[in-house]
Amino acid sequence: MPSIAAVFLDLGNVLAFHDDAVLFRRMSEWGGARPELIRERMLTLWDAINRGTLAGDDLRRAVCQAAGSDTPMNPEPFFELWNCHFRIHHDLLPMVETLLGKVKVLLLSNTNELHWRYIKPLIPQLARFHDLVISYELLLAKPDPEIFHVALRRAGVTPDRAAYFDDFPHFVEAACTLGIAGRVFTDAPTFRTQLAELGLGLG
Repeated sequence: MPSIAAVFLDLGNVLAFHDDAVLFRRMSEWGGARPELIRERMLTLWDAINRGTLAGDDLRRAVCQAAGSDTPMNPEPFFELWNCHFRIHHDLLPMVETLLGKVKVLLLSNTNELHWRYIKPLIPQLARFHDLVISYELLLAKPDPEIFHVALRRAGVTPDRAAYFDDFPHFVEAACTLGIAGRVFTDAPTFRTQLAELGLGLG
């Protein structure tokens, strides 16, 4: 197997945990719709949100409607609510630090402008990533093959020299189909083992 020269990392549930149950409960407390109904409504919105085609005031209005209110929350409290469910994966960051000295590290994430604005300052290592491949900026979203091709071009590597870590098996399968060494992310110890299997032992 060719040596891995670039590692692509997902954001959600890799670098930062997101507990959607917390988000939907907070939305329910504000708007009145049941959390289960909010989850169902949000399923129809995520792709457009991640692609950046539902953004700004339109995003705020749609999310508030999903929560059960036709009157949108003001921008500042909405920003707090919309990001209430994130928690940085501090156990992983030292491994990322070590990885930054070995290979090109890129973020490859489905996210939206408000989540990105909240999360980016909380993970200082992102400033040293080789590149940040963000769905809403590209109007693309995983598992679209093109977003993986963008990451490969920015890293300057062929698929067989890239590894990709994501908690969502469907996205990992999409990467593997292109020849990228995809791995399902579960936890920090398993990540260390997976890296070692790829020839990227962290010591």
